[in-house]
Amino acid sequence: MPDIPAQGDARNRIIGDDDAGFVARSRQGDTEAFAVLVRRHQKKMFNMACRMIGDYDEACDIVQESFISAYRAIGNFRGDSRFSTWLGGIVLNQARNHLRQKNARSGNEEISLDQPAGVSEKALLNTIRSGGESIIECLEKKELSAKIQVCINALDGEQREVLVLRDIQEYSYEEIGDMLKLPEGTVKSRLFRARNALKEGLLKIFGDLR
Repeated sequence: MPDIPAQGDARNRIIGDDDAGFVARSRQGDTEAFAVLVRRHQKKMFNMACRMIGDYDEACDIVQESFISAYRAIGNFRGDSRFSTWLGGIVLNQARNHLRQKNARSGNEEISLDQPAGVSEKALLNTIRSGGESIIECLEKKELSAKIQVCINALDGEQREVLVLRDIQEYSYEEIGDMLKLPEGTVKSRLFRARNALKEGLLKIFGDLR
């Protein structure tokens, strides 16, 4: 595979991104390099989409479309952020579009905290196969995760986005600000409100959380 040009090296040092070399080769049309990026980030991007959407199959579609969009647009990636941040922004936009279309089809039905969450059985099966936990423990974790997802689904879109990006995906405030096109202070205040709203939702299900 070709070496990265000197200018790219300087810029990649600023980024401090382990993906920089594969990104540079992907820009040159190297599909194998892009496949490495897919393998590196597909789990994180899927988890992000799944938490945003609350549905396993729909999240799979979103991530697939996001990687296709990323491959087509990678020539426009300026390299002034980490590749994972740029890719996360694409997933975020895909999830937003999906939710808008879904809400339009459903007539913006309100989400009830009594509704079951659309959580896949695959995570449970994988945990059971890996050993170390009883089936009861796995079921309890799955039930807890499902209830938390219901509460996340009940947040408004802005709160859900910042909560998922910060508390689940662990992006920095600066990265979230870049993705959402918001000042850092706005990100923090929105996250504060999102955490309070999530806590209120959990209290309705579990009672006192102390």
